Amino acid sequence: MTYETILYSKSEGVATITLNRPEVLNALSTTLFRELDTAITEVESDEEVKAVIITGAGDRAFTAGADIHEMTRNAESDSPPPADPKRPTYAWHIGSCTKPTIGALNGLAYGGGAVLASSLDIRVGCEKTKFRFLAAAYGRVNSTWSLPMQVGWPKAKELLLTARVVEAEESLQIGLLNHLVDSSELLSKANELASLIVGNDARMVQGIKKLLIDDIGESWESTYQKELNAQDNELEPTPVLEGFKPFIDRKGRKS
Repeated sequence: MTYETILYSKSEGVATITLNRPEVLNALSTTLFRELDTAITEVESDEEVKAVIITGAGDRAFTAGADIHEMTRNAESDSPPPADPKRPTYAWHIGSCTKPTIGALNGLAYGGGAVLASSLDIRVGCEKTKFRFLAAAYGRVNSTWSLPMQVGWPKAKELLLTARVVEAEESLQIGLLNHLVDSSELLSKANELASLIVGNDARMVQGIKKLLIDDIGESWESTYQKELNAQDNELEPTPVLEGFKPFIDRKGRKS
């Protein structure tokens, strides 16, 4: 499929989606958000894809968030375009994508960009990475569902209520980043992590992600029982001689 505002590529089981509006810091226009949602659907339906990397074009921003210029034009227009009825579902679709998602955060992630980044499974940042959860500053609300899952309730309250900048080092310390590397190594680190995921049993990887999402808010015992139920049904263990074949081939059989 041809896209206007994103780049999509696929190699060795990894899909890479690049937000491609560097001239406006990859601002999330209506078109870009719709295309990103379409690309996530493409990822989910492609059995060859086992993991997806999302990054931004240019060297300044992952994404600066919502396209405020577009929003302003629409607000001032006598005949604004109709609102996209699917727009409220896009962020959740990304967060609940059936395939593991890795953010290669090449620069600032502000506003809607912070929402997007905090909904991904794994985040790799560099010295240019900055977060800012700006909703309260603009009379809006977001990230209450995504940010606490990454940094915990107390820190999430601080970042959402102050709307302050979170630099790369602090982001690593509080869990907003899983890894912090030099910008020259950003994509290679993201691909390294993706390759590790690709090398695992895709059925189990996707099943584990689904269990983790479904378990949120459940009691500890309930999450254990759900894991046991999954093992008896859709996540039935791979037969021993198949699942442990690399180990057996390497170590040999012992009586």
